[in-house]
Parts: sequence; C-alpha cells; structure tokens
Amino acid sequence: MKTLVLVCSMLLVVGTLRAADELEARVYKDAAGKTLPYRLLQPKNYDAKQSYPLVLFLHGAGERGTDNSKQTMHGVKLFTTEENRAKSPCFLAVPQCPNNEQWVSVPWGADSHTMPEKPSEPMRLALELVAALQKEFSVDAKRLYVTGLSMGGYGAWDCIQRNPQMFAAAVPVCGGADDTKGALIAKIPVWAFHGAKDTVVKTKRSQNIIAAMKAAGGDPKYTEVPNVGHNAWDEAYKQPTIEWLFAQKK
Repeated sequence: MKTLVLVCSMLLVVGTLRAADELEARVYKDAAGKTLPYRLLQPKNYDAKQSYPLVLFLHGAGERGTDNSKQTMHGVKLFTTEENRAKSPCFLAVPQCPNNEQWVSVPWGADSHTMPEKPSEPMRLALELVAALQKEFSVDAKRLYVTGLSMGGYGAWDCIQRNPQMFAAAVPVCGGADDTKGALIAKIPVWAFHGAKDTVVKTKRSQNIIAAMKAAGGDPKYTEVPNVGHNAWDEAYKQPTIEWLFAQKK
C-alpha cells in the first residue's frame, strides 16, 4: 500500500510539472513592490491585432506556496490541450497564493460569511494582474472569465461579487459566497459545481448562493455531483464546461 501511495504521489507530481511546463513562469509586482507568482498560457500564434479571452484560474489551499508550479495541479490541463488551444485560444493566468494566506479571508467550514470590506492581499494582486495583462496583451474586455476550486471557488465568487461589471462568466467549484449579494450577481452567467458529500466546504454553500441568484431573477447553472466529496473539480473541468465558458460574452 505504501508503494502504491508513493507511485501515485510521483505520478501526481509529474502531471503537475507537465501542466506547468505548458505555461510561462512569471511574477507580478505592484507599485509598492509586492509580488505574486503566476503562470501564463498565451494563445498559440498570438496576434496582437486580434483580441482574446482571458481566464483567471484560482487554485485551492493545497496548492499554496512559492514554487510557482503546483497551482497548476487541478483543472488547468483542460485549457492546455491541443484541441482547446486550437478551438478556444485564450490567455490563462494562474497565480499562486502564498502559504498561510487565502484568496478570501473567511473560514471555509462555516455555514455562511459576509464578504470582507477589502479583498485579501493575494486577491488584490490577482485582480491587478488581470488589469496588467490587459495592458500588456490584446485581451477582449468583454470576455474576462474567472474560475477556481475550493479556496479558489471562494475566490471566484468573491471576484464577481466584488466586481460585478468585470467578468463575463464564472465557474466556481466547491466554494462559497456571501448569500446576501445574490442580486448583485444575478445576471452574471455562472456555472457552479459542488460534491453532494463534501464535508470540507458544505454543499449548501453553493446551494444557498445559487438560490439567492435565482430569487433575484438570475438563471445560474448548478451541478451537484452525486456520491462525490470535496473533489468536484474532477467533474467540473471537462469539455462541456470550457465550451460553455467561452460561449459567454458581456
């Protein structure tokens, strides 16, 4: 059994490195010198005369650190396949949250939370990163997307609640939101995923914000994956999801 676990761990690390190799290692630095490491996937055969969508991908708690690699562990490979790079060329920005910090400074196991008045430092830098990439490259402002899993699922919800005019669509996975702000994001296309047996982030966290959006006249998509715990990202990051995401436009 120990040998099997070791082999599986080695395969996971190799898979992560391969995913990271597809993306350029970069560091964003703000005016005060604060930094945020990130990986960037550019469209193949990038043409500055065209405009491309940009996806902000927010990883989970287990991928925090400073190696600027392991944040690509889950979900990112969907965007790097040859099929999708040809069919849906895009910029994919994958920042890495530092150890002991969060995209959203709230407890993950709580029944609810109130959106903090200000974004966390990693979230502030991630949003500034998007703005910086828009200045550096030809990015379609009407096709900015955000997705994230677990801690990053909270981040995806926080992004659209904090900036309801910014993103064209969001795919939050096993996260949670401020349920009192359903009306604020009711018209934003959202496809949320959550495992029905999730004991890390309660399933009702997604259920409640989806219900709040619907009560405010929204029509969000919600997939609750039966017999699945916290790893709903295995179901979320599949071909139908990316096709739906890139079909959305402001």
